Amino acid sequence: MARSQRSSKLETRNSRLKLAQGEREWLTIGTGLALAYRRTGGNFGTWQARVWNGVRYHYRNLGRADDYQDADGKNVLSFYEAQGAARSVFEEVMRGGVPVSRNATVREAATAYLAWFEKHRKGVAMARSAINTHILPALGDRRIAALTTAELREWRDSLATKRAQLRTSKLAKRLNARPAAKSHDEKRARKATANRILTVLKAILNRAFQDGHISDDSAWRKVKPFEKADQARARFLTDAESLRLVNACPADLRALIRAALLTGARWGELTSLRVSDVNTKQATIYIAESKSGKPRHVPLNSEGQAHFADCVIGKTGSDLVFTRADGAAWGHNYHVRALAEACRVAKIQPQVTFHQLRHTYASHLAQAGVDLLTISKLLGHADTRITARHYAHLSDRTLAAAVTKLPSFESVSKPDLQIIGKRRQG
Repeated sequence: MARSQRSSKLETRNSRLKLAQGEREWLTIGTGLALAYRRTGGNFGTWQARVWNGVRYHYRNLGRADDYQDADGKNVLSFYEAQGAARSVFEEVMRGGVPVSRNATVREAATAYLAWFEKHRKGVAMARSAINTHILPALGDRRIAALTTAELREWRDSLATKRAQLRTSKLAKRLNARPAAKSHDEKRARKATANRILTVLKAILNRAFQDGHISDDSAWRKVKPFEKADQARARFLTDAESLRLVNACPADLRALIRAALLTGARWGELTSLRVSDVNTKQATIYIAESKSGKPRHVPLNSEGQAHFADCVIGKTGSDLVFTRADGAAWGHNYHVRALAEACRVAKIQPQVTFHQLRHTYASHLAQAGVDLLTISKLLGHADTRITARHYAHLSDRTLAAAVTKLPSFESVSKPDLQIIGKRRQG
């Protein structure tokens, strides 16, 4: 067993709390393996592993440090437990995960990819759904080495013309589908869906390529996504619609709807939020696990501060902030039907999804004159490109309003005008 390393800066709680907030302190604990500690703005720091496999670095968040909570060996780790977790990550990376043969099929590669995805990324349910519904039925038994660019382009095009599926009970004997796309926006939406599924397929094949299970990636590298498919204008609620929606929701869902409108946080970010992530004194919530993989702090206004204070009353630090009426955790899609019914009662047409509450939050900020960089940070976007795509047109309205404040120049009398550079005749 590898010997644990010592560090005067990381070994104890007191020494870690002396480190600068936001900065990582690295400690090499083996060949190709390092452990990092980073102080956050919350009541704890986090551990991270970095593995060099001879080709590139792999990073993995390990959990919280036992700065204020006792270590439990799983979610809260001591210095030495974090070293053990980092070594487990090292062994996993060097093994390469699920084995795939050099004559691998798309199905084998997809199985290996999902095993990796579940450990390292969020949203595995959506990836699995795309794989099982759209990728494996058409391409599952194909050898990766035998795939052609023409074949993959034809498959991509078929996704864009395929009728969208409706949510159906798990016990249903057949899947229901929406009518064929007719309008320009419906066709654009189908192309956007095709692009997302193509991204999943490419991720599967790229991982097989990077792991050395195939020597050529040109077949899928030449298949490009549909252009201008993601340029839909973001749907957002007006103030009146937001209020009607909140009032139409049952109490458990209402708490989540208000939280989304006040923070712009995603469904998964809010439903996994713990009481220890809420700082009512500083008026912030800490989102430890976001879609981008980067934690962030979201500030609250006075209404948000009061709302979250109400939501954590009677709960302990490890409790979920938001639960269903029966006390159970919210599932991935448990809210869909209840939200649709609330939209019907509130007379909101077309109905909105939970994610469009995030658009509502950002859109109101843009209309209020908040710059896109600030909005991007509040939403947890990796950069401003996504933010600009959805909200730049709203910021343009703010710019247009700004120029109306210029003074008038129409009162200048014509006799006072002179041609510059031309002398007066005496």
